[in-house]
Amino acid sequence: MKLILAPMEGLTDPIMRDVLTHVGHFDWCVTEFIRVTDTVLPDHVYYSYCPELQNGGRTAAGTPVHVQLLGNHPEMLAANAMKAVALGAPAIDLNFGCPAKTVNRHRGGSVLLDEPDIVHLLVKAVRDAVPEHIPVSAKMRLGYLDENHSLENAHAIEDAGANWLTVHARTKADGYTPPAYWHKIHPMTQALKINIIANGEIWNNADARQCQRESGCQDLMLGRGAVTTPDLTACIRQNTDHALFSWPELVDLQIRFLNGPARTEIGITGRYKQWLGMMTRAYPEAGQLWNEIKRLKKLDEILPKLTTSPL
Repeated sequence: MKLILAPMEGLTDPIMRDVLTHVGHFDWCVTEFIRVTDTVLPDHVYYSYCPELQNGGRTAAGTPVHVQLLGNHPEMLAANAMKAVALGAPAIDLNFGCPAKTVNRHRGGSVLLDEPDIVHLLVKAVRDAVPEHIPVSAKMRLGYLDENHSLENAHAIEDAGANWLTVHARTKADGYTPPAYWHKIHPMTQALKINIIANGEIWNNADARQCQRESGCQDLMLGRGAVTTPDLTACIRQNTDHALFSWPELVDLQIRFLNGPARTEIGITGRYKQWLGMMTRAYPEAGQLWNEIKRLKKLDEILPKLTTSPL
């Protein structure tokens, strides 16, 4: 069973990837999408989204980081994929799942699922461009406004030469509203020869097992569930529904988040509050700590709360 950390814009950035792969056993993780338009992006853009490229394409914990691209121009996607590989990307992923209105309005992300022939063209352009030993994958939703092309898109991605496909089990119209329709992935697992990875609404070990049963997928991509519950990979791999990390261990992880390399105070306190707010779903102690720090704005105000809290 492979467990992968999902690409989530504004959430699984380099800081969060460092923290979660420090404690969780992920087989790989995927960057937030890098938007490709009509040019080959400069090095600094890739290093900004994926500083791990300067560490052999791996996090400090050694987890491979795949670079995700989003766009609708086959030649430019291919050229940028080659650029990413030249900088050290171990694999390329293509985004056909983003539901953001701005992205879709510019013909990127999930809106392309209404055009399976274009999906095929984009994947094939990248697959043909990068060296054979570099995996090329795609991530899609069940569809844009409906699921009419779901199987057609899956075949288009496979026929274009993708090594595997990740499916978020909702349409763009569904957004992130529960439930995820894991059973709707199953026809793809039956029809395709390449591996399919299931994604969506996996919050705990019970969800993971149910997703595997309904989707027919062995491998899972974890998103908000992994951020909310940092020991989720351990729970799934050990097949337990009980938390394995103590709150003091999670406090140490939060201090790593705030104090790690290349952190700056601008933005990090907001990011930390976002994460702590998400963890209140799984840990009562997070709710108590949130009440203590929610009005604080500086790191030197927040850190003592973590180091001296009696929680």
